[in-house]
Amino acid sequence: MPTKDQVLLKELDPAAVASVLEAVADVQLQLDAEGFCLDVAVTNAELTDLMRIPWRGRSWHELCIEEHAERAKNALTAATRTPNTPNRVDLNIRATETNDELPMSFRLIQPRDGKGVIAVGRDLRVVSDLRQQVLNAQHAMEQDYWALRQMENRYRRLLELTSDGILVVDEGTGRVLEANSQANAMLNTEGQSIIGRPLPLNSVEIQSLLDAARETGATSLRRIVLPNVPHGSDVLVSFQRQGPESRYLIRLSSTGEDSNLQDMHLADTFQLAPDAIVQVDSEGRIEYVNSIFLEWISVPAPDQVMGRTLDTWVGRTTVDLSVMLSNLKQGRSIKLYASVLKNSVGTTSEIEISAATVQRGENPKIVFFIRDISRRLTTDHPLTERLPRSIEQITERVGRHPLKELVRESTEVIEALCIEAALKLTRDNRASAAEILGLSRQSLYTKLRRYGIGDSASDPAE
Repeated sequence: MPTKDQVLLKELDPAAVASVLEAVADVQLQLDAEGFCLDVAVTNAELTDLMRIPWRGRSWHELCIEEHAERAKNALTAATRTPNTPNRVDLNIRATETNDELPMSFRLIQPRDGKGVIAVGRDLRVVSDLRQQVLNAQHAMEQDYWALRQMENRYRRLLELTSDGILVVDEGTGRVLEANSQANAMLNTEGQSIIGRPLPLNSVEIQSLLDAARETGATSLRRIVLPNVPHGSDVLVSFQRQGPESRYLIRLSSTGEDSNLQDMHLADTFQLAPDAIVQVDSEGRIEYVNSIFLEWISVPAPDQVMGRTLDTWVGRTTVDLSVMLSNLKQGRSIKLYASVLKNSVGTTSEIEISAATVQRGENPKIVFFIRDISRRLTTDHPLTERLPRSIEQITERVGRHPLKELVRESTEVIEALCIEAALKLTRDNRASAAEILGLSRQSLYTKLRRYGIGDSASDPAE
């Protein structure tokens, strides 16, 4: 039974059908029963420029690439076996002798009279390009997918390697999105994963931490007691917003029974350090000292300094320690701060101090590294050096000595340099040098001995 479309086509005259085909097809071929091309009509001007091989007089299957020749023969056979029925076949046509290809889709149909076969073709280059783009996009998505998988695996391995409990919590629902095994252990989940469940930390303290992190954007820290952590845990909360999603990142760190340096593996190393190391609390009270510090302040046992403020031995006044603690509480580190160290017998020595906060939160711990530089100050920059360097050395001592002493030292440096210049002008004739300087020879000899200039035991001019 003919289809509705076939009935409509029967109602059209041959000229109208040809006009329709010309509108929907890029190429029309008239083939004989053996498949030889009798006539060619190309309606796509672009194809005319691309098709450099003449089609007329060639066999149907010779127009195709070698791989599609058999497919073309089968399509022609099917069309001759089922007259008046279109048979579709997709072929790559040879456009040039160098085997440039044109992807095309053909409909082959044999009229009822059995005279030859009509092949109507459409250019598939656009479709082919779209398919290639889809394949490229799919390939890129696969690469991105595997890259994300690898990144996720590294991320999960890192989570499991850390000794702290790590949680990622959705801000809207309050449910745990990610959690490592250490977090499960610290939260006493009895072997069950807490991923997908509400955050088990629902105390007022935790909620205040979450609110503070969300409102300020800063990291919040507080020490709380967890059921499975005997000595409590430091809870660190940060808030992250990415587009419509908001997350809490929570870190749980076991504090241990005592957070002083005595309980750290570094304590043994600190005892062997060549510099003095002191740990204090936020008020400057001593919590740990190494043996070098005790030796420098002439104290036999550490229990004699525990609980006392560091400014008992460090600083000219209490101002030094106050200044350093103020900077450290603001998150700054101290580097090479010039000060003095006082021992128990009343002598002092010049020191440099570096310090940093090693534990933040409500109970910060501060570590001071103290270096004795008194020997360096006495040997560096002798008076015989040039003036700019001598003045630089004096200015470096500002803060360690009173202004009166620094002015006296500056005067002595200038006086010594003037004497050296006079001796150079007179070729080391001390009598002439004394006259140039307006000094008596005896006064000049005294100053030479004082500053250690030349051989002051005798007068070469005499």
